[in-house]
Parts: sequence; C-alpha cells; structure tokens
Amino acid sequence: MPEVIFTGPAGRIEGRYNQSKSKGAPIAIILHPHPQFGGTMNNQIVYALYYAFLERGFSTLRFNFRGVGRSQGAFDHGQGEMSDAATALDWAQAINPDARACWITGISFGAWIGMQLLMRRPEIEGFISIAAPANRFDFTFLAPCPSSGLFVHGSHDRVAPAKDVIPIIEKVKTQKGIQLEHQMVEGANHFFENKVEDLMALVNTYLDKRLGPKEVA
Repeated sequence: MPEVIFTGPAGRIEGRYNQSKSKGAPIAIILHPHPQFGGTMNNQIVYALYYAFLERGFSTLRFNFRGVGRSQGAFDHGQGEMSDAATALDWAQAINPDARACWITGISFGAWIGMQLLMRRPEIEGFISIAAPANRFDFTFLAPCPSSGLFVHGSHDRVAPAKDVIPIIEKVKTQKGIQLEHQMVEGANHFFENKVEDLMALVNTYLDKRLGPKEVA
C-alpha cells in the first residue's frame, strides 16, 4: 500500500493509496475517527474497510486529517477536516479521470465528515457510515440524502447511541429512490472492540449486494 503525500488546505496530507488495475474503476475514500481521541488512518476498522474496497477493484485512499501523523495543520473542529476530505477526493479524481463513481466511508467523527462531503459531491453514489455520532454532531443536513448507503452501530455504543441516528434515517428513507439501511452489531461498543470481524461481515454483505462479490479471493 504505497504512501502518498498531497497538498491540502493546511499543508501536506499523508495517506495510503492503491490504484486499481481496471480502467474506469470507482474510487473509495476512508475517513478515520476523531483526531483528538486517537483516530488515525491506521485505525483497525479503517484498515479493514480499505481492503474491503481494494478487493472489489476500487482505487482506494485513506489519509490522516490535518494534525494527525505526518499531515500538517491543526485540528479544526470539522470545518478544516471537511476541506481535507474534499481535497482528498479531488486528488483521487485527478489521478483517475475516468473513474465512474465514488464511495465514501467514515467512522464516528469521520462518518460526520463523510456525510457532509456526500451532500456536496453528486458523484458519490454510495456510503458506509459507522458509529455516526448523531448525539454530538448535527446530521439534519441529510434531508434529503442524495445517495443510498449503510449505517452501522454497536448495540452497546454509549458514546454515539444508535437511538440518536435512527430518527434521521427514518426521515431520509422517505426520499424517492434512496435506500438507507441500518444494521446493529450485537454486543459492540463505540470502538467495536472484539467485534471488528462482526462489523466487517455486515459491511461485506452490504457491499456484495450493491457491488457484487469481491474480485480477489
């Protein structure tokens, strides 16, 4: 997984990127959890999601938000991180001008950033939002939501309880042509400790349904 460095609004952004061998392959971008609570692109769930898309033929990028790892800048409470994510998508699209589509995936804080990016970029055709903290950040901007996707929560998540995002999902479900799914990982906390395999089983089932089976065994 080659290391990449590209220029963001606050300076250098550090990432890991794999180019698909297929011409016109879609792009996937993975956004990590909250930078001030240990979130990095090397998070176990970020890593697993990265490979889930890579194995389905995507050109896949994960990166550190500003102030994390070797990425320059400082935490900006979401606004700057949103700009980082938009820049990452621009960078991936510049390398893949024939890419037919894009997916965005985020964990916790990264889910909040990812859903905001989704609202701004019509080429994003699918998303996975894991442990979306609807109790801490405003998600009402999702009505209407422009793309279908999957929300996943742990049943024992005390940091971002599922009950706070379910009303938003139910509201958005009424939008024509958009299908949102919500899955629970039983017994999982906010960090999916000892439950990452269960989480990825749900994610892979959803991706198989939307995209077909993996290209790589």
